[in-house]
Amino acid sequence: MNAKTTGLCLPLAVLLCLGGCTMAPRYVRPDPPVPAAWPGGQPDQGPNGGQSGKEAAGLAWQEFFVDEHLQKLIALALANNRDLRIAALNIERSRAQYRIQRAELLPQIDAIGAGGKQRIAKTLSSTGQAETVEQYSAGLGVSAYELDLFGRVQSLKDQALEQHLATEQARRTVQISLVAEVAANYLNLAADRERLQLARDTLTAQQTTHQLIQRRFEVGAASELDLRQAQTRLDAARADVARYTTLVAQDENGLNLVVGAPVPAELLPKALSENLTAVQDIAPGLPSEVLLRRPDVLAAENLLKGFNANIGAARAAFFPRITLTGTVGVGSDELSTLFASGSGAWAFAPNIVLPIFDSGSRWASLKVAEVDRDIALARYEKAIQTAFREVADALARRGTIDEQLTAQQSLTDATAMSHRLSQARYEKGVDSYLAVLDSQRSLYGAQQELIIQSARWRGGSRVCAIHSVSSGRGEE
Repeated sequence: MNAKTTGLCLPLAVLLCLGGCTMAPRYVRPDPPVPAAWPGGQPDQGPNGGQSGKEAAGLAWQEFFVDEHLQKLIALALANNRDLRIAALNIERSRAQYRIQRAELLPQIDAIGAGGKQRIAKTLSSTGQAETVEQYSAGLGVSAYELDLFGRVQSLKDQALEQHLATEQARRTVQISLVAEVAANYLNLAADRERLQLARDTLTAQQTTHQLIQRRFEVGAASELDLRQAQTRLDAARADVARYTTLVAQDENGLNLVVGAPVPAELLPKALSENLTAVQDIAPGLPSEVLLRRPDVLAAENLLKGFNANIGAARAAFFPRITLTGTVGVGSDELSTLFASGSGAWAFAPNIVLPIFDSGSRWASLKVAEVDRDIALARYEKAIQTAFREVADALARRGTIDEQLTAQQSLTDATAMSHRLSQARYEKGVDSYLAVLDSQRSLYGAQQELIIQSARWRGGSRVCAIHSVSSGRGEE
């Protein structure tokens, strides 16, 4: 390496040594603004004070949803859902943005070739005669490369990296929400199919009852009032069948949308009673484990780190900016002798800008960066508080599941017995048919409510809890 080349490369070597400097404040993770224990239990226990199910932190979704059909349905959604696809594309975009900013840390070297031909008038020529001048050059050059002595470019690179990481966490958040939404829609469809089957069974029973009362009316054993009351229950059952048929169709359409493709018929649930064990029970774990692993909380922290790094760039703006422009190559006044001996050429042009007066613009920019960091801190703390509340709500719902279902099952059984007794009393002429109608309505309502609570509390509450505490593993 000759002295000319050394003169060009030495500043670049100094630059590489100084590229890791930064004036950003040292980042320290804030303490979570939430209690160390979940409400109603010890730090690692649920509202009932006991530990049940597997620890949620770090488990993959395949361990939450144990039903084979539901697993296939979730896998189909992960491959086809458009919201998840958009989130993945956002990651690619943010990764490219980060690479652009990272490239600013290293010099951009370009191959340069130029040529020109110019006629100089004799009045301007040093020889007093008109002449034609030719000039050709070729080489490698670095243009306006900033020496990052005070870490401005490094801080901007760090900010771009944290924004990229936040985008990755956003995709994980979308995925966890998608998995939970597929499971919830799956259970809703199962519940509505069971309610539709109950409505159909009720319609069949009402048709039989109406036919019996019709014959009793024809022989004078029943009044016209009994017949009309039986007709109202028959029409109400028909309306319920039509209504639940619509709900089932809408549930299937919603499931197709969230999956992103038509769902094969063999993957659809048959009835809720067959799918109550499709979701694994879980234990919440410690708040610090759950909350600080949630991707939405991690995304908020990444953004906080990014704004913290941006303060370093704002601080560096108060100091001189040094840029380098240099080339090394060959030059000649004839193209044929461009690479001949003695045609070597180089140029080196450093440039320095020292801030003196800007009417407070840099101070204002620094203030904006600091306020942005404070806003990001508040959003990070709010994300933790929101996550804590979601988990606590899920645990509160889970803590009363068995009690509510036991009570509803007892109510349904008692109503069924009441219906049988009222039917027997009517057939023996002790009570009017109005008592039978009341018991039928009560039984039908209790059966529908039992299905709803089974879907909401046994299935839905578990899905909600999984969505609240999941860290998003197993997404690949």
